[in-house]
Amino acid sequence: MKRAGRGDEVEEDARVFHRIRRRAKEESEAQRQFAELHARLQGRVPPGFGVPAPEPEPAVVDDFLPPELRVPSHDQVDGKMMPWKQPLVFDGEMAACAECGAYRDWLILSTRGEIWLRCRAGHQERETRIDTAWYNRNSGPADATFATFEDCLRHLRH
Repeated sequence: MKRAGRGDEVEEDARVFHRIRRRAKEESEAQRQFAELHARLQGRVPPGFGVPAPEPEPAVVDDFLPPELRVPSHDQVDGKMMPWKQPLVFDGEMAACAECGAYRDWLILSTRGEIWLRCRAGHQERETRIDTAWYNRNSGPADATFATFEDCLRHLRH
């Protein structure tokens, strides 16, 4: 087996460095060509590029629901009410009407952050143990809207 001598190593090193110099020269030539091209194209804009697009016309779309199916928003109604047939129990105490003693078949009214209980006899009293969050958790979706309080009472058969 023949060992490579010092002369062989020198030749190999010369070839490697020659390759490195050749690649560096090719790369610098490519960089120079790119720089020239960049300088020539500086300030030029391709057709249609950078030109602001015309503003699209806003689409005219009919509302999703016809007017007879739209529900008023919360700020358009004076209050909401729901029937509550079973007794109301708060902190172990059953709610009862102060005037007639009724303890079931309530209407619970929510208006401007206040909750009111109305018994079947038509007596109303403010209930401070219920808040609007409780009302919202326990009430279902509205099934109708009415122009007057009396219309709503008739609808709920009170």
